[in-house]
Amino acid sequence: MLHASHMPLQIDIALPDPRALVKLARADRSAARAQMESLAPEAQVATICEAELGLRRTLLDLLPHPEEVVPLIPEAELCFTCKAIGVDDAAWLLALATEEQIVACIDLDGFRGLRPSPARQGSWWAGLAEAGSETLLRAARALDPELISLYLKHHVDVDLKPSATDDDWEPPDGGQTIDGQFYVIARDPKDDLAPLLALLRTLFQEDYWLYFRLLQSVLHEQTTELEEWALRWRTGRLEDLGFPSWDESMRIYGFLRSDRFGDVPEGTGALDLESWAMPVWITDLPAAAGPAALLFRTVAELETEERQGFFYAFIALANRVAVADRLDLSDAETLPSTIAKAAEVTSLGLEEVGRSADLGLAEVLRRVSLERLFRVGVNVSKSDVRPTPSEDDGDDDSHNSDDDSEPRTG
Repeated sequence: MLHASHMPLQIDIALPDPRALVKLARADRSAARAQMESLAPEAQVATICEAELGLRRTLLDLLPHPEEVVPLIPEAELCFTCKAIGVDDAAWLLALATEEQIVACIDLDGFRGLRPSPARQGSWWAGLAEAGSETLLRAARALDPELISLYLKHHVDVDLKPSATDDDWEPPDGGQTIDGQFYVIARDPKDDLAPLLALLRTLFQEDYWLYFRLLQSVLHEQTTELEEWALRWRTGRLEDLGFPSWDESMRIYGFLRSDRFGDVPEGTGALDLESWAMPVWITDLPAAAGPAALLFRTVAELETEERQGFFYAFIALANRVAVADRLDLSDAETLPSTIAKAAEVTSLGLEEVGRSADLGLAEVLRRVSLERLFRVGVNVSKSDVRPTPSEDDGDDDSHNSDDDSEPRTG
């Protein structure tokens, strides 16, 4: 799969202006389609991802072969786009999406903080059901059963017909059955169970053992245990997308003694990073003003390869901020806001380390990781930039220690 990180930071070909292309589509749809068709699939992805969310539906409708382009859209960008269109209306996009994209959409949008949100997952299952049984089956097989079980438990109770003959047994009131054995009963009589029943019907026909596993889970497994495992699986998948776990991300807010601010490694390998597959589309960092400008002015002094290393390291840092601050990863405004915060706090740390170690700022960037600079900035900031404690934080307070080891980058 092609991700934004597999493309140059600056697109080498001239792309149409998304606003102008949308305006042309309203006046002459055939001409707009011809212009989109003249672009390679990668350039079509770039044109769509460079556009504001409100314009993307029109641009997607111009694609001559959407089945070639939709799988190339970075995972989070597909999530943003589906939400902007309306997940129910984006069923055709989900039908063309890869399993990885579908799972990422639910991972990004289907949680509240560190807890699964079956209610938020419901809109995605409705969209998947609208996309058809093949898409439902692909999604169900790609996701962990614990997460699906939580979705089912949120909406229905399950009753199993006794295996022995029991003349007194009667199906539960309001129960619906697909196989004559398992009966599902809506927990809320006003709840629309159509997507859920479509999922169960598809699994009964195409993957009986998953069907059986899920209904047994609803019957016998505890919600708390399912939530714990669902979070574990989701954490691992998000790490693959560049979002470290909450515990690891919180290390950037750890306490650091003032006499350690000037500790600088001898080597200059802080920016020797390979590109990684970003789930968002970003080809350049925005210009910054105010305190954050110091960081980007210093980056301008670096060599080209060093600037590219900084780019990926900085986005990895912004991802850590988003996870640590428990921001909504499915919100298109999250990355811009975390970039702004990461730049401002890292600039404070950069200035302090340069002063304490008596080094030029460009040399500090070459020798000190951005996570370390952010951590110094947290400790010298005149305002409290740490996230507010939440009940979702858990009992692990290891991020408050004075451990001076460096967290790994994304």
